[in-house]
Amino acid sequence: MSTQQSYEAAAAGSPQETAEFDQGHQSFIQKFQHLLHVTPSLVPLIVLVLSVIVFGLLLGSKFFSPFALTLILQQVGIVGIVACAQSLVILTAGIDLSVGAIMVLSSVVMGQFTFRYGLPPEIAVVCGLICGTFCGFINGWLVARMKLPPFIVTLGMWQIVLATNFLYSANETIRSQTIAAEAPLLQLFGEKIKLGGAVFTYGVIFMVLLVILLAYVLRHTAWGRHVYAVGDDPDAAELSGVKVNRVLISVYMLSGLICAFAGWAMIGRIGSVSPTSGQLANIESITAVVIGGISLFGGRGSILGTFFGALIVGVFTLGLRLLGADAQWTYLLIGLLIIAAVAVDQWIRKVSV
Repeated sequence: MSTQQSYEAAAAGSPQETAEFDQGHQSFIQKFQHLLHVTPSLVPLIVLVLSVIVFGLLLGSKFFSPFALTLILQQVGIVGIVACAQSLVILTAGIDLSVGAIMVLSSVVMGQFTFRYGLPPEIAVVCGLICGTFCGFINGWLVARMKLPPFIVTLGMWQIVLATNFLYSANETIRSQTIAAEAPLLQLFGEKIKLGGAVFTYGVIFMVLLVILLAYVLRHTAWGRHVYAVGDDPDAAELSGVKVNRVLISVYMLSGLICAFAGWAMIGRIGSVSPTSGQLANIESITAVVIGGISLFGGRGSILGTFFGALIVGVFTLGLRLLGADAQWTYLLIGLLIIAAVAVDQWIRKVSV
């Protein structure tokens, strides 16, 4: 009897002993790899801190001044908002090439509804937000219901929305002086708040609050967990009871709404309503998302990482400009960061959860 008890005790203890043995023989690289896997935003945070340190050593107080640091936030404000929209889509293993066009069309609707049709600015802003949400709904419906590839759907939507933008606006720019005099609400996100030497805009504050809100929603709500589940394995998610189509449509609609807010913020940033502005927002948003550590295969990453990715681009852009370097060096370094980010993502994906 004692022999049987000893055998059962040994059998019960063997898994724990084996686990402890395996864990004890993990190398530092393996532990670090696992840490990066469970904390995706850690990689862009490390890159951001290192880049700030390097440019700080090279530029000194010229870079570390409150004005310079808040200028980085102002420069990445629009891209950061659009990147949040892009992040939601990429987390579902999709991609949205139409975010920039939706942003611009929404801003044009706000301007034209105010000055062409004479609607109150508040109503015009709401119409612009509805326009962006509706464009997102079309994307989501085609991807979820028609089962079309997100790349093709949003590529086509990008062309359609871009053409609609120019046809509807007749390539007309509404000047900042006109907006400031008759509809200052459209320039709300461009208003500045000074705290010592630091200068913040409502657009920057909105971007930070949006990042915090989305980070909470994705991490602590059922909808957020469903977004990750759909991106990781849609078939398994559907078998577990997740309404995949509904989640996909809601993600694209929310992406469109966020892009519309970005369009409103862009009016405040540049002061005017221009149908030709923000044309590179789709590429810039994907850049921030990839550098921010969100996997292009879906199901892994965080909004906080995207925020760090946008800041990295801003730090490199301002730092190289203050050093007097050619603008092409910025594109070169950002390109290297994109390739490195994808390589790191592939390396991290080898770790089992």
